[in-house]
Amino acid sequence: MTDKIRILMVDDHGAFRDGLRAMLKSAPDLEVVGEGEDGTQAVELALTLQPDIILMDIQMPGMNGVDATRRIVYTSPHIGVIMLTMFEDDDSVFSAMRAGARGYLLKGALKAEVLNAIRGVVAGGAIFGSGLARRMMTFFADRKPASPADSLPELTEREIEILQLLTHHLTNQEIADRARRAPAISLKTARNHVSNILSKLQVADRAAAIVRAREAGIK
Repeated sequence: MTDKIRILMVDDHGAFRDGLRAMLKSAPDLEVVGEGEDGTQAVELALTLQPDIILMDIQMPGMNGVDATRRIVYTSPHIGVIMLTMFEDDDSVFSAMRAGARGYLLKGALKAEVLNAIRGVVAGGAIFGSGLARRMMTFFADRKPASPADSLPELTEREIEILQLLTHHLTNQEIADRARRAPAISLKTARNHVSNILSKLQVADRAAAIVRAREAGIK
């Protein structure tokens, strides 16, 4: 027998969870393994339950769904987060994407669309509602190529420079010696910059930071 897709639902409206639970239980290949009411619970339950999919609202008391998604994807990148929310503005959609969500549906989506999204994300895809998908295509078609500063807004100009040096697999001393922007930096300052970069990018080591840098177009 094929293992069921294990799902965690996170939404602060009990009535919505009731309806969603009934929908999911009607599908023989899906199993609801837990429910949460806010982002903090989502992070805790994701860690303990390790579901395949999390259906996550955005606007909730305390920690919101985007921040919760970012933390969950950082600690458990194999979990697929699908935002299921009432918010369809561009800021919400792209914030969710940057946080690591692999799907984005509106709460008015049809049952078939929700079920197909769950199965599609489990299969390795990224699923967005048809209307949102069209807007995303238009957004990226009209958008100029992003600079590293645009792609990594959390980093300062100096930190982007240090990250570029990191991509060449330099030691902290070599980074201190080669940093171009005035003022010159010491070994201790270089070490602090590297530590800050890893923290801001929410990555565990230099190798992961280099991957993020490549994705942002830094070479």
